[in-house]
Amino acid sequence: MLERLRKKMTASFESLLKDFSGLRTGRASVSILDNVMVEAYGNMVPLQQVGTVSAPEARLLTVQVWDSSLIKPTEVAIRNSPAGLSPTVDGQLIRIAIPELSEERRREICKLAGKYAEQSKVAIRNVRREGMDDAKRQEKNKEITEDELKKLSDSIQKMTDEFVKKIDDTLAFKEKEIMKV
Repeated sequence: MLERLRKKMTASFESLLKDFSGLRTGRASVSILDNVMVEAYGNMVPLQQVGTVSAPEARLLTVQVWDSSLIKPTEVAIRNSPAGLSPTVDGQLIRIAIPELSEERRREICKLAGKYAEQSKVAIRNVRREGMDDAKRQEKNKEITEDELKKLSDSIQKMTDEFVKKIDDTLAFKEKEIMKV
């Protein structure tokens, strides 16, 4: 049971890391475009399925679009993404200059990071509650003793505290990275 709960908590934490990777920190990172969806051939597909994303310089991203008919939809998708980027088309290549972030925008991004961290903590606590309910059910059905229930509950709480601390530490690191000027 503990291993199953650890896997669920790990999945929640990894989801947070993925969310954090999409936050702009003022440096070019291909993960900024991970959530951009492009309308291609009548379907919405991830940007990575229509072109190659790279970061040739610290403040520049490029998207090499494979099909020239998808250049305009790709540009529009990037422009309309929540990342707030302004792409420019250069033949089959879309260039995206990563502007310096203002202090206000950095604070907004930190707030968003905090929101992501809180959602992750809620997910971790839900896994804890599920585990505690399972343990209580097992004790009620006489599958485990009261002492085993106490040990299991302590282990579940310890694991929860461990993941909440990892989330807090990761958030602190991300905020520091975002606010670095």
